[in-house]
Amino acid sequence: MQNNINIFPQIETENYLLRRLKNEDAEAVFLIRSNKQIAKYIDRPLAKSLDDALQFIAKIDAGILKNDAVYWAICSKTTSKIVGTITLWQISEVNKTAEIGFELLPEYQDMGILQEVIPKVIEFGFNNLKLVEIIGEVAPDNSKSVALLKKYGFKLKSKLKNTQLYALTQN
Repeated sequence: MQNNINIFPQIETENYLLRRLKNEDAEAVFLIRSNKQIAKYIDRPLAKSLDDALQFIAKIDAGILKNDAVYWAICSKTTSKIVGTITLWQISEVNKTAEIGFELLPEYQDMGILQEVIPKVIEFGFNNLKLVEIIGEVAPDNSKSVALLKKYGFKLKSKLKNTQLYALTQN
């Protein structure tokens, strides 16, 4: 995979634009990463300031430059507002695998947004990155994320102490 900072892969769906995060998105990133409801199933510290959000954006940029991740802001086409994020990360060029991750602000959950964008990200992973497997790691009690992964063909691969791994293999 050859990423280029100037040629970041934007993805469009009917209602959403998946685009690269910018420093100007720090407020939206802060809202997502400081939200206790979102963080309930994710092992990470809550963002405490806009500076934390800016540091996260810089970390994402570094991962993109190292070809370790593709991380999109999910933006409404009608309002341009960021409603969440979705990523393919921990990309292994050797094993042709990546992990999918996604999060939505609570007020945008249960609106079909992820059902619209996940298939496009899976398609990008298999067709553009030439992945053979995409993995989703979820907390067992995160029933909404488990249901989403299963909806798109992910199968339980393994159970760990506090998490389950689901995998989707390219046919």
